Amino acid sequence: MSFQPPKGTDDLIMPRSQAWRDALGLWEEWSARYGYSLIQTPTFEATDLFERGVGDTSEVVTKQMYTFEDNGGRSVTLRPEGTAGVVRAYLDSGMQGAFKGAYSGPFFRYERPQAGRRRQFYQVGIEYLGVPGPLADAEVIECGKSYLTELGITELEVRINSVGDGCCRPAYYKALRGFLNQRKADLTSDSVRLIEVNPLRVLDSKADGPKLDDAPKTTDYLCDNCEVHYSGVKQALGDLDVAYSEDPKLVRGLDYYTQTAFEYVGTGLDTAQNALGGGGRYDGLAEVLGGRSTPGVGFALGLDRIMLALGDPEKTHLDAYLVSEVGPEQGLQAANQLRKDGLRIDLDLEGRSVKAQFRTARRLGAPVVLVFRGDGYLVDVQTDEERAEVPLQEVSVWFSKS
Repeated sequence: MSFQPPKGTDDLIMPRSQAWRDALGLWEEWSARYGYSLIQTPTFEATDLFERGVGDTSEVVTKQMYTFEDNGGRSVTLRPEGTAGVVRAYLDSGMQGAFKGAYSGPFFRYERPQAGRRRQFYQVGIEYLGVPGPLADAEVIECGKSYLTELGITELEVRINSVGDGCCRPAYYKALRGFLNQRKADLTSDSVRLIEVNPLRVLDSKADGPKLDDAPKTTDYLCDNCEVHYSGVKQALGDLDVAYSEDPKLVRGLDYYTQTAFEYVGTGLDTAQNALGGGGRYDGLAEVLGGRSTPGVGFALGLDRIMLALGDPEKTHLDAYLVSEVGPEQGLQAANQLRKDGLRIDLDLEGRSVKAQFRTARRLGAPVVLVFRGDGYLVDVQTDEERAEVPLQEVSVWFSKS
């Protein structure tokens, strides 16, 4: 009998795993640079958290959640997104005032598997709670864009919109419902059902959204407060030199968003897979979850999509491969010293021939081969373009200069 991963899930091994490790390592450094502390929440939560927080009319809740009853008879759900859990944790902790949290981990949605859309997928994200102004939105948007750029994604576009709030949204809903009712014949049954329940979700429909380019725009119905906020976001993005385009159909797929909504689009990818992530403001979410009024804004980025945008990963995860001419025992001691100096080193511990060790170095794509001879602890450093003989204790210095 042979086993394979469940449909819509993947094993992650070299060489792809090194690109993921690099992206996650940069994320930890990058989010800390912006003042975001690590937050970890459970992989599963009470089902009601997502039904209330994400919205019981959203496709995530109605079609995509992995929900089951545990041995205690409680309904629990594998987390389909990160924001609701972070807000719950913030409220549960009793914290007050501004909070900045960064997370990474697996999430789960029952979707039709395809490239960049998996049933178990990996995200990194941030949530900025307790600060209501447009500057917080701009900092969050800039953080995500800078991270993606630092990773090496050059074909990248930031798209923004404002979806209004409870003050101005009723007038917009009235106009949108009127428009959608006139177009009922062109819509799927799911979208027709949503016209009265939550017409904003129709714009986000994969099947019907592309047909509705002439739909009323949310920005034409903003109240004064939302208009001022949106203008402030655009002004702040300009001050931060963040280029963006406005997308009047951008509403995101979750019900908790208010005012600012945004996406990061990989323009070099196919349209069906080009959203690398996104987010927005969700000032009413904490109250929906039964907590005190707490403004918030954040984003999540999909590692699966990011890997597609980065293309084929580098082959190696090493700084060098050590070939020992004096056996694996002394070779291991030499490798241990180099590792303590901060280098990523691998070697053969089976006592194979020098020729076989060189073959392994080539197979692993090691950019440098260190030939350890033992006498005086000299190491022959070999690359495609350079060859040098240096003492073992100076190898890390050679790397820093090369």
